[in-house]
Amino acid sequence: MDLRTAIFLAAVCSQTYVQYDNGGLFLTPDTYSLVGPFSAASYAGDEELFGFVLESERGVILAFRGTISPTDWITDMMAQQTAFKPLGKGCMTHRGFTEVYMSARDAIFKLLNQTAKGKPLFVTGHSLGGALATLASADIAVNRPPASLITYTFGAPRVGDPGFARSYNAAVPVTYRVQNEFDVVPHLPPLVYTLPKTDKTYYYLHVKEEVRRSFRNGSVGGNHVIGSYFADLAKDAPGFTAAVCSSPPGWCPLR
Repeated sequence: MDLRTAIFLAAVCSQTYVQYDNGGLFLTPDTYSLVGPFSAASYAGDEELFGFVLESERGVILAFRGTISPTDWITDMMAQQTAFKPLGKGCMTHRGFTEVYMSARDAIFKLLNQTAKGKPLFVTGHSLGGALATLASADIAVNRPPASLITYTFGAPRVGDPGFARSYNAAVPVTYRVQNEFDVVPHLPPLVYTLPKTDKTYYYLHVKEEVRRSFRNGSVGGNHVIGSYFADLAKDAPGFTAAVCSSPPGWCPLR
């Protein structure tokens, strides 16, 4: 894993929450411009802002936000599996994550089509956003391969069955799953999930490549929020972090 890339993309992920909280307004890092935001359908069917596409002379970033609205929590709990159609047969994924991603897929591809060809594409997300980034990366790698695809997720849950994990690992060339060992979210859904009130059982596996971090911030939430991931990574490169966070002021999460 490239530490500087991880720090930078963790800061980008923090702005997906700012985007949601501020009605679409957020800060973009220096040298990057907004290609466009995208929305996805929540459990109730309402459209919610779920991220954005940024572009600079050197690359493109597709960023997804994590759980924040009440309907997002319902999405997280919809752990029965469904076929992930972009990869064809043999890949089953978390129903809640899949429905959110598929509702945004067309908009995401339209935004990516507005970016210049030949640039590397960085896909990133935190928590639920990490799950969506995982689905998007597999889809893009197979159906819209860029010049270079690099994926970084933070505190992401498991996304699919062993068939999906195998397909993802074969298709996505460079991918890092940053995980705090004291964060409960990456341990969900469990490896073996039985649907309540039924005997239906589903199997979940993480995709590659785990990058284990270790920090405690006094609570379940403190061990999971993107600001905690950013702060933990930033302490390993304080000079770079200070430089990258200097413009525009305030775009990085507070540490």
